[in-house]
Amino acid sequence: MKLLACALSILRAGLLAFSFAQLSIVAWAQAASPTAHDPARREDAVTLLFAGDIVLDDDAGALIARGGDPLAEFAPIFAGADLRVANLECVVATTGDAADKPFTFRAHPRVLPVLKRHLDVVTLANNHSGDYGREAFAEMLGLLRSAGLAYVGGGYNLREAHTPLVVERKGLRIALLSYNEFLPRRFEADWNAPGVAWSEDARVVADIRRARELYRADLVIAFMHWGWESELTADARQRQLARTLLAAGADAVLGGHPHVRQEIEIIDGKPAVYSVGNFVMKETADDEQRLGWVLELTLTRSGVTALRTHTARIDRAGIPHVDPGAQERSWQR
Repeated sequence: MKLLACALSILRAGLLAFSFAQLSIVAWAQAASPTAHDPARREDAVTLLFAGDIVLDDDAGALIARGGDPLAEFAPIFAGADLRVANLECVVATTGDAADKPFTFRAHPRVLPVLKRHLDVVTLANNHSGDYGREAFAEMLGLLRSAGLAYVGGGYNLREAHTPLVVERKGLRIALLSYNEFLPRRFEADWNAPGVAWSEDARVVADIRRARELYRADLVIAFMHWGWESELTADARQRQLARTLLAAGADAVLGGHPHVRQEIEIIDGKPAVYSVGNFVMKETADDEQRLGWVLELTLTRSGVTALRTHTARIDRAGIPHVDPGAQERSWQR
């Protein structure tokens, strides 16, 4: 009897341990599953804003030096978003020498508190981040960190430049990636040198997949610096690359560099916004270059569910103004 009682006691202990193990496995699976019915991970929508090219030297920089704010009219729009991103189309530094090219842009570090007032993230993969060399670019990375501004598409080395920036909002893990495709390819980050992320199809596809598999991103947004200046429609390369990135797992592809707005295309239920145009930009050549979009995306765990535009009308000093009479674009899934 004692042996039987002992055996029953061991069996009960084993069954209890097995039950706890089952509960632990279920609890882990629920924590790991993006579709678990966890109140902390409910399907709250996240609003992401993306503004186009920002250059903060010359008139815009002088306005900031006087205590002004070139983004002031858009403050209420930015304030209503959960995640705010823009392309920083100039280096912010005090060092370096101007590159041998027609246009070089360098802004004073005093502009960063103004950017931080309105933005959470700046994309760096563009053809002006290297205008004053690698030393100035590295200085900018440190200044951005000190200012509390996150960045993507650039880094102290090649690995960092291609690392996604993962931002969590309302339980959603959103991976941001940024790439430059505008030649010449002379300011790409190297294994031991600071610079920007260059757009190569296979590498970008691998980065998107890595963002989901390694960084556990629920959504992936790719920001591309591509196309040709002043062209009002996307070219074949932009269209091909957008399809490649969306098929690889990106939830949206957003673009800039043409300095004008280009069309919005929905591909397999996902948006490709080929160019949002300028935002804070001097040296504009015509009325098309003096119009830009602040793009608003609605994100849920199922992807991008809606978008709309907010038109910016840019004056001759490069300062954007809200245009309440503009005909806006919108889409809803």
